[in-house]
Amino acid sequence: MNIFHIKKQLKRRWRRWRRAIWTIGACSLVAIMAWLGMPLSDQMENLMTNEPIAMETWGKLQEAAPEAAEDDWLTELKRTDRTRIVHLNKIYTCGAESSVLGIMRPDEIAALMKAHPEWEGRLGAGGDVWIDERINGLSETCSKQGYIGIDKDGNLTLFDGPPKKEKVIRTFFQLDVEMMESALPADVLKQLQQGIRIQDVEEYNSVLSTFSDFALEQTEKVMQQNEEQ
Repeated sequence: MNIFHIKKQLKRRWRRWRRAIWTIGACSLVAIMAWLGMPLSDQMENLMTNEPIAMETWGKLQEAAPEAAEDDWLTELKRTDRTRIVHLNKIYTCGAESSVLGIMRPDEIAALMKAHPEWEGRLGAGGDVWIDERINGLSETCSKQGYIGIDKDGNLTLFDGPPKKEKVIRTFFQLDVEMMESALPADVLKQLQQGIRIQDVEEYNSVLSTFSDFALEQTEKVMQQNEEQ
């Protein structure tokens, strides 16, 4: 194992330890404030939501507060007291699907959101209600014909079908093609060009993790660090 891989493993371990320390400390602080009946200050909330390692735990920390304020969009919904077209976006780990739930009154929408606290809602510019449901899994499109490959501009991309059809679902990041050509076997590069078939979430995450090491932004950071040493 070369020094580059050793450093990368040490950095990943440090990030995991830092995440654990931050989470434990933040949870303890919020728990104490909730027990004392003290509201979270605006400064504290901004710190939590702007700190990258706290983003994924902020939702849980908010649950520790005495009472959460009702979402502004639901308040506006009740104030106007008019029926709305409600759309549901199912956002999968890989892919997305949209459907119309129907036309609902404000009280029906509020009841729906209460029944599904994990959903995120908002009012669209045209007055429709848009609800996002996040699902750990593959959409039907990804499950049947999802491929991860490289597009003509050198971006790691999710395709509907093989890359040659150019039916782009999502673009992830630009790849350092020269670095890949020097570091990876020719058959791996050929497979990427032809498209890697995605059949489950584990494979999807594995492919992204593998090629994230060759993200152009990441390689530029590594080169800069090497120059500074």
